[in-house]
Amino acid sequence: MPLLPGAEPFRRDGGEVGVLVCHGFTGSPQSVRPWAEYLADQGLTVSLPLLPGHGTRWQDLQITTWQDWYAEVDRELRALTERCTTVFVCGLSMGGALALRLAAKHGDAISGVAVVNPANKVHDAAGPLLPVLRHLVRTTKGLTSDIARPGAEEVGYDRVPLHAAYSVRRFFQQVDSELPGVTQPLLVMTSPQDHVVPPVDSERILSRVSSTDVRQTLLERSFHVATLDHDAEQIFRDTFAFITRLAPHAQADAASEGTAASGGA
Repeated sequence: MPLLPGAEPFRRDGGEVGVLVCHGFTGSPQSVRPWAEYLADQGLTVSLPLLPGHGTRWQDLQITTWQDWYAEVDRELRALTERCTTVFVCGLSMGGALALRLAAKHGDAISGVAVVNPANKVHDAAGPLLPVLRHLVRTTKGLTSDIARPGAEEVGYDRVPLHAAYSVRRFFQQVDSELPGVTQPLLVMTSPQDHVVPPVDSERILSRVSSTDVRQTLLERSFHVATLDHDAEQIFRDTFAFITRLAPHAQADAASEGTAASGGA
């Protein structure tokens, strides 16, 4: 199937500090591409994969499960750890849950986690009915483009297939049980006005992880897809500051990138 515009995966080689960026459920790399490109522009090695079943049509998502989505980011992480000496994971929404599971599973191989409006639970009243409902109803309305900034739009599906919704619900339950295994430094960026993932999910995550180096930023001007919203630049800067605090050699990569850019001008 042809990809939706902007749904292409993004990868760029840079220095010894690597970053894996994960997009959300029913979305695509387009929603977090500016985040990934900003970090790559600072000289970091960045990978932003397209999750299976995403970026084409909702029917393709219908036949995938959370195990498929997690396997893809796990493969990308392993490739980054072979290429880089220090690796961070980032994610938006369900991508945040993927990043947290990677952290719980890979331990010291990951130096830090930065998440934006991370999802922890399916809050829809129909959630408990999904085991049966998914066999009776194929789809429900989409979740994309919850953005305050005028003119900004998220590339994703306008329908949510219920088989996939059932799987994402099971995934959130799995990740919730594994959160105490997250020990890495953690940056959580939360929109108080989020119409897809309520702020209580961030609070739940913060209360269950075992990380001692924890920081939270409130994205007061943005809705769910904050990486395309008014606070996007703050997310990018805060993430890079978080990375360079924990991996000071990332600053050298950024300086080298700046010198190369000036030399090529």
